[in-house]
Amino acid sequence: MADIYIRGGFIITVDSKRRIIRDGAVAIEDGKIIAVGKREELDKDFKEYSEKVIDASRKIVMPGLIDLHVHMAQAMIRGMAQYVRLIPWLKDYVWPLQGNYTKEDGKTSALLCMVEMIKSGTTTFLEVGLSGRYGVEGIVEALEKIGMRGVLGRHVMDTPGYATEENIIHPGLVETKEEGMKEVLHMYQRWHGKHGRIFVWFAPRTPGAVSVETYREIVAKAKELGIGITMHLAEVREDVEYFKKNFGMRPVEFVKWIGMVGSNVVLAHVVWVNDEEIGILAKTGTHVAHNPSCNMKLGSGLTPVAKMLRAGVNVGLGCDGGPSNDNYDMIEEMKIAALGQSLINMDPAVITAEKIIEMATVNGAKALGLEGEIGSIEVGKKADIILVDYWKPHLIPMFNPITHLVYAAQGQDVDTVIIDGKVVMEHRKILTVDEEKILEEAEKRGFNVIRRAGIKPKINWPVI
Repeated sequence: MADIYIRGGFIITVDSKRRIIRDGAVAIEDGKIIAVGKREELDKDFKEYSEKVIDASRKIVMPGLIDLHVHMAQAMIRGMAQYVRLIPWLKDYVWPLQGNYTKEDGKTSALLCMVEMIKSGTTTFLEVGLSGRYGVEGIVEALEKIGMRGVLGRHVMDTPGYATEENIIHPGLVETKEEGMKEVLHMYQRWHGKHGRIFVWFAPRTPGAVSVETYREIVAKAKELGIGITMHLAEVREDVEYFKKNFGMRPVEFVKWIGMVGSNVVLAHVVWVNDEEIGILAKTGTHVAHNPSCNMKLGSGLTPVAKMLRAGVNVGLGCDGGPSNDNYDMIEEMKIAALGQSLINMDPAVITAEKIIEMATVNGAKALGLEGEIGSIEVGKKADIILVDYWKPHLIPMFNPITHLVYAAQGQDVDTVIIDGKVVMEHRKILTVDEEKILEEAEKRGFNVIRRAGIKPKINWPVI
């Protein structure tokens, strides 16, 4: 007997043996996977004795994708910052827009983002920059309702700068250290571990907005609470200049110096690093979130992922944000990650499709400290599973489910999403929230935000 029985299709388990089961089956009970194997073997125990049977023929069944770097509050300002590098992108567009959010805007943007993530196969995410401006309580309530698994990083800062630029963070986003620390602790006490789906981390702003003393306070408090830390690092050349000028060291040397390395730390981007710094990341067990679309769009450079993986660094994958990607489609991000490494190394074999899928599943789970619970389809793990419909012109003939997923599939091919053993989307219909209502609200609120900020979309062709 099972609550849900998935039968047929290719099962890409990403288990310890990396098995792919043709015409396989998965049984789920009480939110966990209780059986994985060939359909003909499991049918006798589950086909007639399960509450819900899902026909997965002509589908790929795989672990839910894990987005290791998300800005949910940026979903509602997608497309509003074009053709500029990171610092003016932040200073002139993104921060003024987000600095004009209301708390309801923040909640609506988060819902919009989560609907998009679910519909493209993401089941777990790491939010990397919540601010009081966005209404954290409303965002957590939205996460609880929609049914995703989320790790919520809350910003902490004590000065409004970024790297070499001083006083550039929009006043609407400026907070004191005390405000940030207080809310992290409040979130931790109220939400951390709830339903086994909601977790709270520190997300200190990038150097230039946080003092050494505050960083060290965050490191100590995270250790005391047993929670993680995520931070942007070495995203652009200006970061390297800042560290050299102010501390006489490189970015990864700096985070090692302040103690912000280790198995509970996820550093995002990590583009401008050398071999010695990669060695520090590997030795300390510090994780990296690779965000190729964002880095390409902003002209920031590309993380040396292949080199990091060879050195033993655990690297996951992230979509980043609405104005920097400009979507939250992890299936698309897998392809871009693969192509980017082939390009910068001028070697099409430098990273395999299998490795890319690991980055989007088991590597992400490991980075979040959840590798024992999610990231693969194995007995005893939580049932975070997606079904990808491959009966499409761009996926047939189905010669190779791995390379087809990475190089040919699209987020819109995701048919069904199961999170924590519950069907959250079925045949592309979200079951936990009213998608149409969210779209209408986001359309209205998005235009109100840009009007308040006084920023217009940059459209080079005449609109008549």
